[in-house]
This record gives sequence, C-alpha cells and structure tokens, in this order.
Amino acid sequence: MSAKTILITGCSTGIGLDAAHTLRARGWRVFAACRKAEDCDRLRTEGFDSPRMDYNDEHSLRDGLAEVLDATGGTLDALFNNGAYAIPGPVEDIPTEALRTIFQSNLIGWHDLTRQVIPVMRAQGHGRIVQCSSVLGLVAMKWRGAYVSTKFALEGLTDALRLEMAETGIKVSIIDPGPIETDFRKNAIKEFERWIDWENSARADQYRDNLLTQLYEGSSSGPQWPASAVTRKLIHALDHPRPKARYYVTAPTHAMGLARRALPARALDWLVSKG
Repeated sequence: MSAKTILITGCSTGIGLDAAHTLRARGWRVFAACRKAEDCDRLRTEGFDSPRMDYNDEHSLRDGLAEVLDATGGTLDALFNNGAYAIPGPVEDIPTEALRTIFQSNLIGWHDLTRQVIPVMRAQGHGRIVQCSSVLGLVAMKWRGAYVSTKFALEGLTDALRLEMAETGIKVSIIDPGPIETDFRKNAIKEFERWIDWENSARADQYRDNLLTQLYEGSSSGPQWPASAVTRKLIHALDHPRPKARYYVTAPTHAMGLARRALPARALDWLVSKG
C-alpha cells in the first residue's frame, strides 16, 4: 500500500517545517512547499519533494500542484495550508495596498490553491483540508488589524467550506495556534519597515514610547510553545475518522476561545487590552 500524500505550504521554517519532518517520520509522503527557491533546494537535500509555491504567485500554485500530482499519479490525500505574515501597526496607518497584499498572501492564495485541490479530492472520493489560522482569528488585538482581518476572514471561509464539503468525503478543519516559537516577529519587522510610515503617524509618540520596543525586542508577557504543539493537532485532523472542526493550540487560545463565548464585547475588550 502506497504512503498517504500531503502537500504542506510554508515549510521553510517553523510550523510547516516541523509538520513536514514529523509526518514524513510517520510514513507520509510529504510535499514540503516553500515560497523561495533556495528553501526548496535546502529541503530537497534533506530528501523532501519540495515544489516552489508562493500564495502571491498564482502561476507557482498551479505549477507546484501539477508537480505534486505528476509525482502521485493524480491523487492527493491532504492539504495543509500554512504560512502567513503580519503587518504590525494601527489600522489607520495600514496603507490600502498593504491590506490588498496581505489578503492575497493570507487568504486569497489559500482559496486559490484549495479550489485547485478540491476536484482532485472529489475524484478520489476523500481528502483532508486543514487550515492554519490563529488565536487572532478568534479575538482581535490592537496593532494587529491587518493580520487579524485575514484570519477572521479565513475562519469564516473555512467554516462555509466545511459545511459545503460535508457530503463529499472531504473533511475540513481549522487549527488555531497561540504564541508559537517561529520567525513570525522577524518577518513582521520586514513588513513594518516596508509599509508603515510611523514617523508621520498621528501615533508617532506611541510608537516611540512602546510600539517599536514591542516589535523589535518582543514581548515578555508569556511563554511560547514549540511548533510541535501544532503538529500534534494536525496529526489528529489528518488521522481521526471524525476530525474536529477546530483545534485550539496553547493555553492562550483556549482562554480566548472561552472568553469570546462567555463575555460581552466590552468585557472582552477590557480583557484583551490587558494582554
């Protein structure tokens, strides 16, 4: 019997890389996609199939998936959409073009790839689609509006997809990680410097007083969990005959999920504002 096959995006580091190594060790044939060609080359030296796939490049999604399907004979058991970034800053300072760009990377590209995979799974009568969302897809936080908006949209789109796929044999799940040890903040700094003109912002004093420190030095508000915590939930979503609709990862996600259900909006705002 041939190994199950999975396409994982965003495998250069962090959650995607950990998932790729763990699932391969469990007997899966892993197609570990990366945005940059040099990261794909590195993973190939480690023995992975590694198509180049960039959510901002629709041609790379089409060509990368064609590479996967050519290798598998036209089948694919699972897709793990992963890999997103943030543009830190107050909503009023996020340029409209920046919002268009982050939605392409964090939502529209995911939708594009998922739509291409669904016919393959329909034809074979089964499949698993797992979306890596965030605790910030459950509750909003200040200075993270661009990222929050993409994750709220992903949650809704995925819920609708799960309902629509209920009778097809294609099972759809969301994973909501909290603070995970990744290069997320380092990548966010690049986007901040690209898009945010903070010195000419009405909030320039706030940037100087604490926002820049939070971004460049990080927050000491709590622990971070290893990427393997996400992979454990991914394994359940892939292997269990009745996977959950949603998987919370880390204590903050469980706390915020409960708070969102239990508290009125003003109380939730107060709680979130306390960090």
